[in-house]
Amino acid sequence: MSDMITPGGRVAILGFDGFQALDVVGPFEAFAKANEHLPPEDCPYEILLASPDGEAIRSNAGLTLSVTHALAELPAQLDTLVVAGGSETGLRAAVAETELIGWLQGRAGSTRRVASVCTGAFVLGAAGLLAGRRATTHWGACHLLQDMWPDIDVDADAIYTADPPIYTSAGVTTGIDLSLALIEADHGSAVALAVARDLVLYMRRPGSQAQFSTPLQSQVAAGSRFSRLVADMIEDPGSDLSVPALAEKVGMSERTFVRRFRRETGTSPAQFVKRLRIDHARTLLVSTDWPLARIAERSGIASLASLHRLFLKHVGVTPTEYRQRFG
Repeated sequence: MSDMITPGGRVAILGFDGFQALDVVGPFEAFAKANEHLPPEDCPYEILLASPDGEAIRSNAGLTLSVTHALAELPAQLDTLVVAGGSETGLRAAVAETELIGWLQGRAGSTRRVASVCTGAFVLGAAGLLAGRRATTHWGACHLLQDMWPDIDVDADAIYTADPPIYTSAGVTTGIDLSLALIEADHGSAVALAVARDLVLYMRRPGSQAQFSTPLQSQVAAGSRFSRLVADMIEDPGSDLSVPALAEKVGMSERTFVRRFRRETGTSPAQFVKRLRIDHARTLLVSTDWPLARIAERSGIASLASLHRLFLKHVGVTPTEYRQRFG
């Protein structure tokens, strides 16, 4: 392929020793799958795996990838550059690699999109590419990213951010979510949805979706006595989830139930139910074309006015604005 390419054509994925395997393989597979669904007139992705010196790279789990290009050998024209994250040791070495950082600084201006997966954001940060921009990284590293570069607007909740021409994603599998968003921008939602189906993803997630959903946050700490209850609540958020009804299900007094629920899940029943229902409504807004009143009903939210009020307070936009942005 010549160096004259159309947008969406040439994607370079940059890894280094100690890289997180899914940070590289996830986006690589997503872009490769997209090629299978592109109409003949569209430019296919040319996907290049790169390492600083062109040598094989070994992941933090021991997986070795040997088909790589040295940075100096990459074509002059790149459409999209994706920087993977990795282990602390590998990441420190990458950030300290002056040739790598200098190369990024030099190529960023001529590359349509520069993206990071997980802690790859630290490499972009070291190159000064995130200064004054909104960005995210793995939830466990957000505070460190903010401490190291206070001028970055770190969004610890988002699974990916878009502050063109810079894009960042959170931990590991969210690199696939970001890749799907880039594919959709290049070739439309039908292609992105086809890729998501091929990869057997439960759903395509909007960038604003939290790194941890309310159910996941609670299940992490839930004890065996509450695990079935939590699963039932997730399964049917529109059912009666009042304290009396929930306490009866587990055979406790209301007072004991509230105390035990908070201790085992880290939140009160009321707060858990509220966040669960908002999460459910967010999913329905981006995955269906249902009227807002129906979404409120199916999510267990009392009224359309309540849905509107909850979204403004906890999501920062109205339900309609959320759907327009991510639906």
